[in-house]
Amino acid sequence: MKDQSQKRHIAKTITWRIIGTLDTIMLSWIISGDPTTGLKIGLAEIITKMALYYFHERAWFKINLSRDGKVLESRKRHIAKTFTWRLIGTLDTMILAWLISGDPLTGLKIGLAEVVTKMILYYLHERFWYKSDFGLSTRKPKEKFL
Repeated sequence: MKDQSQKRHIAKTITWRIIGTLDTIMLSWIISGDPTTGLKIGLAEIITKMALYYFHERAWFKINLSRDGKVLESRKRHIAKTFTWRLIGTLDTMILAWLISGDPLTGLKIGLAEVVTKMILYYLHERFWYKSDFGLSTRKPKEKFL
């Protein structure tokens, strides 16, 4: 059902943005040494990242990665989604951090630090949502969490 999948993608967008924003604020504060800079970067990302994440989610919903009629295993798909999202997210963070801090090196440092923390957090977020039935009209048998 199209309506339900959109609700699911909106809910995933919101939960991921909360996790991602808190991570960005903390990393930006630590790297810049200024809590205000951390808050500014984190708050600016709320708008850009929610829009980017929603479109990323919709694109992946429409992508059919199958081999010989077999759908790509969920873990491989989640890893692929993790990498594509992290590329988009890192570029957005680096640009925003550069513009807000006024220092391209600060933007680069924050973006690189996020690569590690966000990939781990995103993978766990994807696995959590894979186990959730929220917004799904039908469900395939579930596998182990991690």
